[in-house]
Amino acid sequence: MTEQLLNYQQQGQGEHVVLIHGLFGSLENLNMVAKPLAQEYCVTSVDVANHGNSFHRADMNYSRLALDIIELLDHLKIDVAYVLGHSMGGKIAMQVALEHPQRVKKLIVADIAPVAYPPHHNEIIKGLQSIDFSRVEKRSDADQQLSAYVDDKGVRQFLLRNLALNENKQWAFKCQVDFIAQCYPQIMQANYLPSKQNINEPPFLGETLFIKGGNSNYILAEHKAAIATLLPNSKAKIIQGAGHWLHAEKTIAFNKIVTDFLA
Repeated sequence: MTEQLLNYQQQGQGEHVVLIHGLFGSLENLNMVAKPLAQEYCVTSVDVANHGNSFHRADMNYSRLALDIIELLDHLKIDVAYVLGHSMGGKIAMQVALEHPQRVKKLIVADIAPVAYPPHHNEIIKGLQSIDFSRVEKRSDADQQLSAYVDDKGVRQFLLRNLALNENKQWAFKCQVDFIAQCYPQIMQANYLPSKQNINEPPFLGETLFIKGGNSNYILAEHKAAIATLLPNSKAKIIQGAGHWLHAEKTIAFNKIVTDFLA
């Protein structure tokens, strides 16, 4: 067991819900989901390793990331929880369910499939690593440097939410960009059944809901077989007019789907 625990925030009371953010995010990204859920549930939002205020480690294998969640649940004395993850967080949530099925009551996966994806964040990573912090006196300075690599202003704003003033009152990233870059091939990997699992034992049989952004290409028809193999008790909902950031773009619709499924 590691001594290190993920940074987390907890609000509300009732049955437990765990929220896991995506790549380059932090627990704040799912606040618009956490706040309304906290009216009926005890919601634990986490910072994944190398993100937010959590510890840094040069390993982002999904089994290891899933174990980080389990170790936090053990620490908080949470035996079983509903688990919701977005994007990379969805892959972590699926791995928790596959390797520790008895700990997951229901699973919600937002806009990701349990498959390997081709690398598609290379320019973002290059841009973040290229920022010269000696030339950053305010956020807009970092934005200007990043714009050479990332055209989309909304994406840059999201990425630059990782900026914070350090103890020397200098701007720096809270996330560990170099470790994320090093581990990026792991992050793009597919979900998998644990090797210790008896091949005749079914994978996670709990109720699973995939929520897809209608304009997003992260979940495709060709992913159905992989989903059915790993998570046979699953169904899908599509939010029309939403992209990959469906919880931020269509918050009311997203939250209604989530609360209906949990109830």
